[in-house]
Amino acid sequence: MKGHLLAAVCLALAAVLASCCGTLQHRTPPASVAVLGAFKPEVELLEKMLTDAGMQQIEGIEFMSGRFRDRPIVIAWTGVGKVNAAMTTTLLLEHFKPARVLFTGIAGAVDPNLEPGDIVIAKRTAYHDMGTLSSEGIEPGGVRNRLTGEDNPVFFPGDPNLLKAVDCAVRKVVLEPVVLQSGSRPPKVLTGTIVTGDSFIASRGRSAELRETFGAEAVEMEGAAVAQVCYQRGIGCLVIRSMSDKADESAVVDKQLFYALAAKNSASFVAGIIECLGP
Repeated sequence: MKGHLLAAVCLALAAVLASCCGTLQHRTPPASVAVLGAFKPEVELLEKMLTDAGMQQIEGIEFMSGRFRDRPIVIAWTGVGKVNAAMTTTLLLEHFKPARVLFTGIAGAVDPNLEPGDIVIAKRTAYHDMGTLSSEGIEPGGVRNRLTGEDNPVFFPGDPNLLKAVDCAVRKVVLEPVVLQSGSRPPKVLTGTIVTGDSFIASRGRSAELRETFGAEAVEMEGAAVAQVCYQRGIGCLVIRSMSDKADESAVVDKQLFYALAAKNSASFVAGIIECLGP
């Protein structure tokens, strides 16, 4: 009798579990999103927006997980430079397996029409210090994809789904105005080319070269490394940069003046993109 009762209970539990699993299979939870930034203050602005937040340390790197508008999010700061960015991105993808990766932070404006506080969304990202360097300058080139054996593109494309969310974010996000000697003005948001290298660019001449060779709007030190790791792993990626300087001889001073504004605008825009994402 007890055996028959136990069997009946087990069958009932199995039916309940099957029903629950079937229900879960028909639900489409929001895809997880990861956000990276080179400097801790850049990602702290976003960490403060999380609910149910918790910290996990992996190989000495801190990852903050939580929810933003009911969407699973993981946030980390990479440190400066391509190697730091690639290392943190690899750990992120291995341990958290996000569906999409956003990179937020500051950059130098190569486009002379941009001012501190303006935002460039990377329709494409490239290394400005990778290729063949001769007396005539650099001939851009990509390295071979270690996973497939195929050559990587010179320009890594921004994820189409994330770029689509940008259009929505432009309409929703209110950015801090840029205050210059000529007065206050609302920040511009545009898509374009962002180039990456392991040097802080503070030269009007070098900026002009990057503009001519790559058609660049902005220059920074991590984005293409993150984009390459994501590209090779088949993960959607988008780099969002707010201008802190004009990548000229005043760049070091301007960065200190406009860093807080640029970081805040970049973080606000990233939050807007996440809000605009579909399932």
